[in-house]
Amino acid sequence: MNDPQFTFSLEQQDDYAFLVRFDNDLPALLTDEPPPLGGNAGPNPARLLAAGVANCLGASLLFALRKFRNEPGRIVATVTVQMGRNEQKRLRIARMDVALRFGAPAAQMAQLERILATFEDYCVVTQSVQAGFPVGVTVQDGSGARLK
Repeated sequence: MNDPQFTFSLEQQDDYAFLVRFDNDLPALLTDEPPPLGGNAGPNPARLLAAGVANCLGASLLFALRKFRNEPGRIVATVTVQMGRNEQKRLRIARMDVALRFGAPAAQMAQLERILATFEDYCVVTQSVQAGFPVGVTVQDGSGARLK
């Protein structure tokens, strides 16, 4: 993901289910909310965000290990998301914990201490979520008039 900008679309399919059409010829992905709102036909946004964080951390660890010619074996990431309510009693992601595991013994890894101290710094998604970022929002009606 070296693109400085990317755009893709989501189109409502049924109630809270949306079809995500990516910009780079990837297969479409159906998202949905769990009951009682949706039909649980696909991952919801909180799960997608957690998957993005865990995937990015796993990829960053793999890159850092391979940079020093390590062969870590298969990397497995397990993500646990704690949901909570904010001051206004609105549901939010309160905490996310990602456990990464690689298959090879640590003793076989060169520069492991250095890798473990720095690999998170290169995870675009995790660092963005942790630091917070602006999200611009616009709203248009059916005629294309900008409402917000």
